[in-house]
Amino acid sequence: MEFFCYHRDRAGSVALRDELLEEHWSYMDQYATEMIARGPTFADDGDTPTGSVHILDLPDPADARAFAFDEPNYQAGVYRDVLLRRWRNVLGRTMWDFPGGRTDGNRYLVLGLGTGQAVDLVVPPNRDELIAFGPLLSDDATTWLGTAVLVRAPDPDKARAVLTPDRYAEIEVHDWQFGGRPS
Repeated sequence: MEFFCYHRDRAGSVALRDELLEEHWSYMDQYATEMIARGPTFADDGDTPTGSVHILDLPDPADARAFAFDEPNYQAGVYRDVLLRRWRNVLGRTMWDFPGGRTDGNRYLVLGLGTGQAVDLVVPPNRDELIAFGPLLSDDATTWLGTAVLVRAPDPDKARAVLTPDRYAEIEVHDWQFGGRPS
């Protein structure tokens, strides 16, 4: 079962986040084989972290909750909240398989928080710019709750355009980078 997890930083927690960096990476190392994508989001300044995205394949919702809430930054109070949802890997690949590589271009997390009938369930035409793409689902995977996308785009407006704009209650766009230990 695939899960999307987005830990959103608490204001003023950058120093604590920096202090716990090795603990965070060590924790994530335990999930290396389960990772589909991972990486931090940033404020408009491109420097200040605002959250942490992890997309994983785990056995069940209980394991996903344990992953999200046992995470060292969460336990220490770095994060203000957690969005944890079932997810479906429509692209069928990991971020490391993305043909555009780790560094070229601007990268974004686009979250479409849905209401009503499901939308954006198939891969859009600009597949080559998609790093990860899939619907957000209820724990039992029967109810569509939105869409989560990692995408390379020239700017936030182009990133937002990957989703059908009038079909979501809200669409968030966050600067995002490939995550993990430096090589």
